[in-house]
Amino acid sequence: MAGSDLGMEVQDLGVVGYGEALEMQRDLVRRRRAGEIPDQILLLQHPHVITLGSSAREENILFGAEERAARGIELFETGRGGDVTYHGPGQMVGYPVLDLKPDRQDLHRYIRDLEEVLIRALSVLGVEGWREEGLTGVWTSGGKVAAIGVRVSSGWITSHGFALNISTDLSYFRSIVPCGIEDRPVTTLANELGVAPDWAVVREAVLTAFQDVFDRVIE
Repeated sequence: MAGSDLGMEVQDLGVVGYGEALEMQRDLVRRRRAGEIPDQILLLQHPHVITLGSSAREENILFGAEERAARGIELFETGRGGDVTYHGPGQMVGYPVLDLKPDRQDLHRYIRDLEEVLIRALSVLGVEGWREEGLTGVWTSGGKVAAIGVRVSSGWITSHGFALNISTDLSYFRSIVPCGIEDRPVTTLANELGVAPDWAVVREAVLTAFQDVFDRVIE
């Protein structure tokens, strides 16, 4: 079903370095644009890394090079939108590579749809999540639980995506001002539920919501 409008392949990749994931996405975007593959969603974890979006400000990186090296935190500039984010173990990162043609060619809608996927998945897991007006991502009573930063390439092919904190060590967020928002805490599903849900359970909730919101069928 290569090039199918409705089919979607899931790649469960485990732990992948950020640079390797960037190269993988570039290749998949090229192949999706050429119609060689159906829509994809990559699910993975990154080693500790700070990523800089197109609107990132240097002052939002709070750890200097020496401290980052001591804590094993890499630093990458990316092609996505948004400010500064952190990725690390215990966080589910999702990179959809979707062709938004012919009827979803709206960047604002795409971001809101990703938020909707995560809000629905959280509900299944027993956590109430919501949007905050004027901001991007998903919040709970404990703080921001998911960040979103995307890129849409020529031909309306998406890359980058979302990061959902399952059992992330929140001390690493002290290395940045998350998404440039100084006055909002960050939380995890483990904090919200009192125990970290199993990766497979979160995966099922996210993929089910993704199929429903985006009208895709996992192949």
